[in-house]
Amino acid sequence: MTEPDVLVRPAPEPDRTVAYGPASEHLADVWLPAAQSGRPLVLLVHGGFWRPAYDRAHTRPMAAALRDAGWPVASLEYRRVPGHPDVTTGDVRRAVEVLPGQAGSAGTVLVGHSAGGHLVLWAAATCPPEGLLGTVALAPVADLALAEQADLGRGAVTAFLGAAANTRRDLDPVRGSSPATPVILVHGADDHEVPLDTSRSYLRAHPAASLDELPATGHYELIDPLAPAFARLLNALDLLTRQDKKNTL
Repeated sequence: MTEPDVLVRPAPEPDRTVAYGPASEHLADVWLPAAQSGRPLVLLVHGGFWRPAYDRAHTRPMAAALRDAGWPVASLEYRRVPGHPDVTTGDVRRAVEVLPGQAGSAGTVLVGHSAGGHLVLWAAATCPPEGLLGTVALAPVADLALAEQADLGRGAVTAFLGAAANTRRDLDPVRGSSPATPVILVHGADDHEVPLDTSRSYLRAHPAASLDELPATGHYELIDPLAPAFARLLNALDLLTRQDKKNTL
């Protein structure tokens, strides 16, 4: 099976790369619109089932497209050490504390895809950055126990945790507290990597969230700026920004 085109497609280099900590992986690629838009920072967390083989490089087409649509973006890297999930979540915690201040933007929106969707849902509930407007989780692994039962990614959850999912309920978004800011889930109905049921499970646990179900859509179209489904991410970002402006009036 060949990799989806979006994972290997060339993309423009970021405007700059910044460090948010001392480890070699404590980096974020920053993409800035040509003109200041006043929009919040998109803090982007990549997926890859938390495995070392997949890094932030495959999100470059997505980040560049968001930048071209007027959104400042910081696409963060984080350590992916099988069996040591607290290394990964600790990096995400550090990144959401440091990067918004470095960017100097008016507010932050967390965006994550797949395993990155899991991480942003976890962060929104446990360590939200100051000025968080909301979270967009794209095809997230939102229910670790369900994903473990379904053997998603051929044992990805057990490899990530180094233990059964029920031993780390603190890292499972479905079993954690609800974020204080809005959550929008976007998920394809034909996603065979992370089935739609994982997002539906999150919605049942946290009914204040919203779920945008996309017919005839798979896993990778959500991060492919050339796919029609990518427009749903832009719509979700606009919705969170409009809600924030309405709440401040």
